[in-house]
Amino acid sequence: MASEAFARWTARTEATLQALLPDPAIEPSRLHAAMRHATLGGGKRMRPLLVYAAGSALGADEALLDAPAAAVELVHAYSLVHDDLPAMDDDDLRRGQPTVHVAFDEATAILAGDALQTLAFSALADADAPAPLRIDWVQALAAASGVAGMCGGKALDIDATGRSQALEQLQRMHALKTGALIRAAVRMGALGGGADTGTLAGLDAFAAALGLAFQVRDDLLDIEASSEQLGKTAGKDVAQAKSTYPALLGIDGARVRLDELAVAMRDALAPFGERAAAWPRWANWRSPARTERRPGRQKERARSCRALSVSVACALT
Repeated sequence: MASEAFARWTARTEATLQALLPDPAIEPSRLHAAMRHATLGGGKRMRPLLVYAAGSALGADEALLDAPAAAVELVHAYSLVHDDLPAMDDDDLRRGQPTVHVAFDEATAILAGDALQTLAFSALADADAPAPLRIDWVQALAAASGVAGMCGGKALDIDATGRSQALEQLQRMHALKTGALIRAAVRMGALGGGADTGTLAGLDAFAAALGLAFQVRDDLLDIEASSEQLGKTAGKDVAQAKSTYPALLGIDGARVRLDELAVAMRDALAPFGERAAAWPRWANWRSPARTERRPGRQKERARSCRALSVSVACALT
């Protein structure tokens, strides 16, 4: 059941993004092509799946969730385009293909990121939903994207380059940089289902733990896999002397932290009773055994991230 929902929600996301993104045959065609390159070039679609999972659990119609699901993915795509720029992380590879500034040029990449961000809010403003709900969606996504969320976290990340952070500082940075948009995805879906204050608080606690768990696992995979296997440049954090969970806690300590976050997610979902009963075995989410870099690691990472999305769907539906 969960895998069927996962496939259906992924298909809805792709269809909505295809419809929202401008036609590259129309001028400015280079900008339009860059926007599509950034958004349609693969990806786990985890954030849209969280929108659908949370909303569907609370009885929202899937069609109502199409706009917020696409909007959160558009913001995520814009953030990756800007993250990869020479002035930021200076990366050449994303999702196994050249980054936007490499495939096109730096100026086009900047404009593509800008356009994707504004398109996200346009999608929410134009959604076929009651005005108060659209305002709530816009507010949630704006808060998660700006200085109190993703952009603020990125600024802290840049400031921390080349120096060691305390664990509390690292967790705060990732709660903003990565976690805020994950929390917004869950919140937007729950708002679509008419969630009350208590339900929103419970799901926010789950999403906060999920956001940190996602980052801890990403840090582990970054040092255990090659660029070809990951589909993006591996070892960037080490090369730039950035703090990571394995760097601060050790690899074994990072695995322990990942397991602790798994427990926190399970505890946050406990009040939802039967709606969380279908959650699969937590072995899918526990840290992987340490392995040497080897062929197939990208597929392993993709399966793991996909399992996370399916697990979320199981837990919330």
